[in-house]
Amino acid sequence: MIYADYNGSAPLCKEVREYLKDRIDNGPYSNPNAIHHLGQKTLIGMENARSLCAKKLGALPKQIIFNSGSTEGISQVFYSLLHNQKGNSGDQIFISGIEHSAVIKCARYYEEDEGYQVSIIPTLKNGQVDVDGLKKMILENKGKVALVAIMAANNETGVVQPYQEIGKICQDANTKLVCDTTQYIGKAPFNFETSLIDFAFVSGHKIGAMTGAGFVLAKDPRLLKPLIIGGGQEKGLRGGTQNYIGFETLAVALDVLEKKLEQLSVLQKERENFEAKLKEKFPVAIMGESSPRLGGTTFISYPGLHGQAVQIELESQDIYVTTSSACSDNEPTTSKVLKAMGIEEDVGRGAVRISLGPCSPDGAYDQIYEALSKAYDKLAKLKSY
Repeated sequence: MIYADYNGSAPLCKEVREYLKDRIDNGPYSNPNAIHHLGQKTLIGMENARSLCAKKLGALPKQIIFNSGSTEGISQVFYSLLHNQKGNSGDQIFISGIEHSAVIKCARYYEEDEGYQVSIIPTLKNGQVDVDGLKKMILENKGKVALVAIMAANNETGVVQPYQEIGKICQDANTKLVCDTTQYIGKAPFNFETSLIDFAFVSGHKIGAMTGAGFVLAKDPRLLKPLIIGGGQEKGLRGGTQNYIGFETLAVALDVLEKKLEQLSVLQKERENFEAKLKEKFPVAIMGESSPRLGGTTFISYPGLHGQAVQIELESQDIYVTTSSACSDNEPTTSKVLKAMGIEEDVGRGAVRISLGPCSPDGAYDQIYEALSKAYDKLAKLKSY
């Protein structure tokens, strides 16, 4: 079996599984807010995890606010910057057209509920946002932009955005950059201090840690307001008894991924060879091919063949891919990301996403190549009848 949907959710990495086995056997188990010995021991473990996550990502421990994952974090940041703030920080929200639905739906909520105006930053055909277009939009709305939301790497194409350049533009314009780093962190080196990002996000299930654990990286945590009031946990920024074991696995996973950074460059070379072989044999289109991309992501289409048919053929050979992001995988149309890039319907409907990670087995791309070749040969013949 080849699991090729790492961008959807990465399997628990081996080191996390081993950590959990030991953790379950040996404890401690306690409410980390309790003042007795077990509670304090649990709290120390959780705070050690926070410090290690901060160290691995070039942040300060106080800049990490643990939560359930990126969707919650994005909602909290939008709430903090926008709720009852219209007029104080501007009434314009700028987002790219390739954002995850967690960002898009947040923006639309504040447009419909609180009267903000949402504008879409153009996306070039190579999958990167139009930086010059963003500059022009900010200049034309000087002093009116409440926030800019542009992801670091796209979950479908794997295209990496020039987030530091965008961060500098936002910094000069005195507006906040909300950068969805969910797909980027763990798949490429990242340093929060030098990123020029105001708010970034991590979800455990994207990096080989536990589902339901994640955190916000906040340059200035004082700007955050709690979505969940509770008992004042996370310094009053996220109430509720903490998922301390889940948070510990975040630190384990980030530590493992840092040690495997060299494998990411190997993975990228294997991906490039895989794509080159396919292009020699089939008239395929690779989305974002000319742009920098995450090492293990290929969003590929055989024009005229339906992506879901390709997906089914691969699954029959025990290879698991998706046709877009998991949030829109069951929609048999061109994804919003490809529409934003100006990709034609004939190409967009045929796209399948192949995403591997540093823990993928050796030879995975060779097996995927053979299976995908068989699928394309079979479906192309059926199409010609």
